[in-house]
Amino acid sequence: MANESSQIYHERQRLQYCLLHSLNSLFQQKDTFTRARLNAIAEELLLKDSNRETWTPLSLVLKPHHNVLTGNYDVNVLIAALEEKGKNVVWHDRRNGASSIDIDAPGDVLMGIMLNVPVKRFLGLWRNGHWVTLRKIDGVWYNLDSDLSAPEPFKHVNEVREFLDSVIGQGGEILLVMNDNKS
Repeated sequence: MANESSQIYHERQRLQYCLLHSLNSLFQQKDTFTRARLNAIAEELLLKDSNRETWTPLSLVLKPHHNVLTGNYDVNVLIAALEEKGKNVVWHDRRNGASSIDIDAPGDVLMGIMLNVPVKRFLGLWRNGHWVTLRKIDGVWYNLDSDLSAPEPFKHVNEVREFLDSVIGQGGEILLVMNDNKS
């Protein structure tokens, strides 16, 4: 199994750039997105926001859609980045279990699954979301979490569903990344 996972592109966590790592792992290519591009998307979203908050000294670092120093991008950046690549994002209704997700859909329909899972850092004093990618590669689903040292394959589809149900149970969010089949 190590030989198989060595063929899979997987980025490791740096600071709070888990969205950057998750997107590149989703597309299975380094630099599909860069920090500069995600920062630009966040700035574009800010310019489009008609409800912009008033400026404060903290606005230089803590921006509405990301933190300039550490990353920590929000879901709006995720959606805009994926739409830029011709993908559609479907927010899974967390009231429904993972059994309602068609994870057996062909790859030309379902590209992958993005998760935002709650994590506690700094001895539980800091809580925020962590972006994780699940992707089916050569018929096998993988957890491409940037906190993992290597991609972790799921043994079977039921294990994927169990994992997704545990994410829902922890208060996490599930976003389905769909290929746009419009030509």
